[in-house]
Amino acid sequence: MQIIIQGLLLSGLYALIAMGFTLIFSVGRVLNLAYGAYLLIGGYVYFTISQTLGVPKLIGLFIAAIVGCMVGLLKYRLLVKPLKGNHVAVEISTLILAVVLQAGVVFIYGDSSKILLPIVAGVTQVAGASVTYNLLAATMASWTILIGLYFFVRKTHVGRAMQAVSMDTRGASISGVDPDKINMFTWGLSGALGATAGVFFASYTQLSPSMWVAPLIISVAVVIVGGIGSIIGTLIVAHIVGFMEVLAVAVIAPELRGVFTMLLIIGVLVVRPQGLFGREEL
Repeated sequence: MQIIIQGLLLSGLYALIAMGFTLIFSVGRVLNLAYGAYLLIGGYVYFTISQTLGVPKLIGLFIAAIVGCMVGLLKYRLLVKPLKGNHVAVEISTLILAVVLQAGVVFIYGDSSKILLPIVAGVTQVAGASVTYNLLAATMASWTILIGLYFFVRKTHVGRAMQAVSMDTRGASISGVDPDKINMFTWGLSGALGATAGVFFASYTQLSPSMWVAPLIISVAVVIVGGIGSIIGTLIVAHIVGFMEVLAVAVIAPELRGVFTMLLIIGVLVVRPQGLFGREEL
């Protein structure tokens, strides 16, 4: 029961982590390898605002999301747009940017890990399993954001425009949609989602300059294994990855936390390169 509860809660957090990455992949058709840096920035901004300066936690979370959004917008305008059409150059340059941002964090905060205090302190019992209020709050927030995002994409004009660009950029342009504006909006939204996920992820694990690597692997795994590029597909694969990690930690060894996720990526690439569910739109 402990494994089931922890798997469900952790999978919800992983779905939030991967969602911003999935949006960029679906709309822009590129792998944003600096996506983990959004989580890094969000975690450290929240740490500075709430834990160092003493600002209320919700305000710190909001400011972290705003900073993540601004980083995403700047990345698109200054890096991605000039390299438009060259996906390999975009992916390599975004990965380099992530390393540069990590170096900047080390320069400002040092290379030692920091403990991010729980957003919600305390422990409760769920079906006989011990669950921290912090992970429970993170999962509830994740599901709230994901459900809101799902209805935003399905019910709003901007969301339908994102679906159109995801399906066919040229066809969307002919229909009156501006792909450049939609891509810019998507990169900004991705940055906000990533920074928000970074706060929850850092409070679940710890804050360190290298904390962007594990979320990036999770996000890549969701895109490659799922092959969907959709919100529902992200939820499904995030639960697969989340339960694999919980089982590895509980049954085998904590040191193998991410190993089976990477093996899963390799296996899917070899056996079914298009992913388990094929390719669909948002």
